[in-house]
Amino acid sequence: MTSPDNHRAGFACFVGRPNVGKSTLMNALVGTKVAITSSKPQTTRRVIRGIVHRPDAQLIIVDTPGLHRPRTLLGERLDSLVLSTLTEVDVIGFCVPANEPIGKGDRFIADKLSAIKKTPVIAVVTKCDLASKEQVAEQLLAVSQVAEFAAIVPVSAQSGDQLDVVADVLIEHLPESPPLYEGGQLTDEPEQVLVGELIREAALEGVRDELPHSIAVVVDEMLPREGRDDLLDIYAHMFVERPSQKAIVIGHKGERLREVGTKARKQIEALLGTRVYLDLRISVAKDWQRDPKQLRRLGFYD
Repeated sequence: MTSPDNHRAGFACFVGRPNVGKSTLMNALVGTKVAITSSKPQTTRRVIRGIVHRPDAQLIIVDTPGLHRPRTLLGERLDSLVLSTLTEVDVIGFCVPANEPIGKGDRFIADKLSAIKKTPVIAVVTKCDLASKEQVAEQLLAVSQVAEFAAIVPVSAQSGDQLDVVADVLIEHLPESPPLYEGGQLTDEPEQVLVGELIREAALEGVRDELPHSIAVVVDEMLPREGRDDLLDIYAHMFVERPSQKAIVIGHKGERLREVGTKARKQIEALLGTRVYLDLRISVAKDWQRDPKQLRRLGFYD
């Protein structure tokens, strides 16, 4: 390992097919929630950076949307975002879950990674708490046969087992450098982006499988209540693609939308450390995932 005299700092990127535990692993390494997580696949929409501070190193982890064969314009832009990120980091963590067989999606990504010659790739076998020791051993062997990796590390973000080993292996591939961010800073994401993501996460809970990919959130305004320094007013807008989806999110007599608002407000208050008034509205933006103008308006640029 490096000594404090030759401090290392740089960027690592987790990549994998949707729902393999990338965001959960990043949150566990950073020690706080900086990326939303959901049991629904393809919920990460933006590149989020989480920062791990150690005496010997500063590891900036870039969490990305899951790579998959895109079916919409949004999907194409998310894949393009991931691939451009991969060329800009110092080391890549290729995430494969321990409790699922390696499939076409994993091999599709491994092929993409093999084209990036200059960046070392670490295979990270995630969700080891959901598999037996025998399954983990079999998966480590199976992963080793998919491609040649600089290292293969099993980990459980939920239990914390092997988290320090994953960090050590990633840091070994960072360049010697002074810290790139101030101590104590855990992410470089604007607060409005994080707030919008927390609202979207709350909306994802318990909805039909096809709905999460149709939800987008824009935070229009965040400002202290006039005459109060202990209350923040947040005005946010949720967008879905069809009136039927709007009805699902609103629920019977608005009950579901109130639940979303309450859950999101608690998460936002924990993030910002202040009381929050959340004004949450919902509208239909027809087929926004396929409409370039709507994508731009919702923050998904070319």
